[in-house]
Amino acid sequence: MVAILVILALFGLIYGIGGAIANKVSKMNHDDFVKAQEAGGNRDKNPPDIMNLPFTMPVTIVSGLAFVCFLAFWMFIVQIDAQSVGVITTPSGVKVEPVHTGWRLLMPWWEVHKMDKTVWVYTCAKGSGEGQKVDDDEIWAPTSEGIKMGFDISASWRIDPEQAPWIYQNVTPQDGDENSRYMWLEEQVIRTKLKSCLALVVSEYTPIEVYSSKRQEIQDKVLLRMKEELSQWRVILDQVDIREVYYDPEYEAEIKNKKVQEQKALTLIEVTKQKNELLTQARIEKEIVIQGAEGEAKALQIKGDAINKNPKIIELERINKWDGKYPNTLIYGSGNNGPQMLLQLPGLN
Repeated sequence: MVAILVILALFGLIYGIGGAIANKVSKMNHDDFVKAQEAGGNRDKNPPDIMNLPFTMPVTIVSGLAFVCFLAFWMFIVQIDAQSVGVITTPSGVKVEPVHTGWRLLMPWWEVHKMDKTVWVYTCAKGSGEGQKVDDDEIWAPTSEGIKMGFDISASWRIDPEQAPWIYQNVTPQDGDENSRYMWLEEQVIRTKLKSCLALVVSEYTPIEVYSSKRQEIQDKVLLRMKEELSQWRVILDQVDIREVYYDPEYEAEIKNKKVQEQKALTLIEVTKQKNELLTQARIEKEIVIQGAEGEAKALQIKGDAINKNPKIIELERINKWDGKYPNTLIYGSGNNGPQMLLQLPGLN
């Protein structure tokens, strides 16, 4: 915007000065012509018109003042946007105080360097395209049992705006690219501290705790450690997120094998339990059969004893069981294995 105003003021200045010169030259030409006519020459010609461009003097004065003011504004005033913080370098060095958002009056021999104060996110992750690196970049840390576990983890950070001059002095950009200063901080500071802090915290927990119940607690402890470590680099850490946790491939295979063996053991226990139940049921059924046989034998013994004591019971049983029909045959002869004869009787019913 200021550049446009400077250009407009410059055009106004050119118009005012150029117009004034053109008007004066035109008037001088007219006066010379009139003098020549009075001297006796050019009597058959008309005098030239006098050019009269309007407002040349006011435009010259206003444009000149505006041009000087805007040029001074352009040279002495700098605008710091909301996403940046300014660092001032002078012939004597870097000023300790940063320049914050807004319009700021500076000396023309000062130079302002804008630094990004927004949040950056650095991610270490397994798989291509997830983190800052192309290849697998998850962080591995040992647990209290010595088992290494992998972590996908992200750190949200930003520079301390009040400490921007210190960072500008102590972190040199690579290849002249201002963003490379932040990339260096990510690779050499953020990543290094993530690995060390995560290893220290995870070493206090078992693999099962790391994988499930203590993940939030581990994340909070890593955040506190990281904040303390990064403070010396004038970096503010806003958040640490553990996105995923991985077992070591060999350990994971052992867990799967253990789970399979446990499942087999549970299955065997269940089968054994079922067989024991069947065996118990068979024993019960056997006892029922034995008890029934013993009861029947006892009943027969009692019945036999009763018949021996009173033979007429047999006749009574026959009468009770007679169906009302006379027999068609008759056994004739003596008993006790003596001669007997079977006679066919006519129907008596």
